[in-house]
Amino acid sequence: MSQSTLRSLAIPTLALVVFSILTWPVWRWLWGEWMGNSYYSHGVLIPPVSLFLVYQRFRHDPALFWRAGMGSNGGLVVVAVSLALYLYFLNGKAYYLAAFAMIGLIAGLTWTFGGGNVARRLAFPIGYMALMVPLPIIERATYPLAIFTGVCSTGIARFIGLPVEVIGNSVKVPNADLVIGAQCSGVNSMIALTALMALAAYVLAGPLWGRVSLVAMAVPLAMLGNILRVASLLFVASSYGADAAFVFYHDYSGPVFFIVALGLMLPITRALRCRALRPEVI
Repeated sequence: MSQSTLRSLAIPTLALVVFSILTWPVWRWLWGEWMGNSYYSHGVLIPPVSLFLVYQRFRHDPALFWRAGMGSNGGLVVVAVSLALYLYFLNGKAYYLAAFAMIGLIAGLTWTFGGGNVARRLAFPIGYMALMVPLPIIERATYPLAIFTGVCSTGIARFIGLPVEVIGNSVKVPNADLVIGAQCSGVNSMIALTALMALAAYVLAGPLWGRVSLVAMAVPLAMLGNILRVASLLFVASSYGADAAFVFYHDYSGPVFFIVALGLMLPITRALRCRALRPEVI
């Protein structure tokens, strides 16, 4: 390896080392959230998926790697702004904001060392990492979503003939008194399905309107699945009692209904004309 090549690799390598040291506190916080926050347990999968998408880009276009040496000073502005924001948020222990600034820093470094063409090609893998960052607003959204789910699911239960009495977030059915809590909000499914739909919209070939619609359908589809799950929970509680509903059915029905929602992706993608994989990204 020539000395000029070594010199060209020295600065990016040094930048990577400094980046790793600076961002370690945020990665440590993210790991703790992924392991302890059930709403973002999928987050641990996002960085490997992003790295795989980057690898696929370079694998299908090897020349992109050699063009990566054609950096751009325009990325330095993004690096400077992102670094300043990162240090500010980190100092204030606003880790989720620091995580977003860190992603901006990754984008700026990619632009700086790889140039505009590489930055554009890797825009989705870098931006996709935003879905790994836990948002504090999610905790505040669980209660109103749980109430909405309760209203809809009890409406379905009454429609099929169950005698249901609703008082606030308490639901009374024969054989059981239930409480619609945060765990009934369906936030877990919404976040995970949004991440999955966004990935599908990227790897599938199809019209732009179809891929945008695919992502937009993630939340209503997850909400519908959760409403049907809670309605079925009311039916089980009414028929077999609270123990059967909460000891067994509650724990296993969530994954089952999520798998059903995933199964609906195939006909939905076909209806939206997103039927084939993009060969350059997968």
